[in-house]
Amino acid sequence: MNQERGGRQLTLIGQTLEAARRHGIPLWLRGGWAMDFFLGEVTREHGDIDWFARAKDAAALAEVLTALGHTPVPGPPPDLQLDFVKDGLDSSFTLVDRDAAGRVVVAGGPWAGTAWPDGLLDAGPGRIGDIEAPIVGPLAQIEIKRMMPVWDPSRPRRAKDAADIARLEAALRGR
Repeated sequence: MNQERGGRQLTLIGQTLEAARRHGIPLWLRGGWAMDFFLGEVTREHGDIDWFARAKDAAALAEVLTALGHTPVPGPPPDLQLDFVKDGLDSSFTLVDRDAAGRVVVAGGPWAGTAWPDGLLDAGPGRIGDIEAPIVGPLAQIEIKRMMPVWDPSRPRRAKDAADIARLEAALRGR
């Protein structure tokens, strides 16, 4: 595992959260970093940092990130996701909204209005060292990792997702 890269990513997570909090923008870690913050340790190397952010905060978030030295990266439709790079580290912000019933839903793109798993943003914060971060709930993490290949057949099952599911389930059994 590249500990130097992981350390840089942890620093960037802390900087991003601090800046977003100063501007009243809530963020939630998702993907592998959400799992690691739930478990309290870095379990593997991460290719990027995945987040959820509210769609209504997208413009303000982009301004905050740009002021921190992040560079926008072209990618998915901007009503669905914002991608940035800073010092060779990629961060991806998937945008969410709430429907009339209060459920967290996909904010844009072809799946706009589709509900994310229950409890997605309701977990308490996770922690690694001195950094505390809001995270996607572990049960929602498991559901997303299991269902992504069904929801989007272009994204096949990955060995790291199976390992992440096993880690999360073991941790949940132990609590």
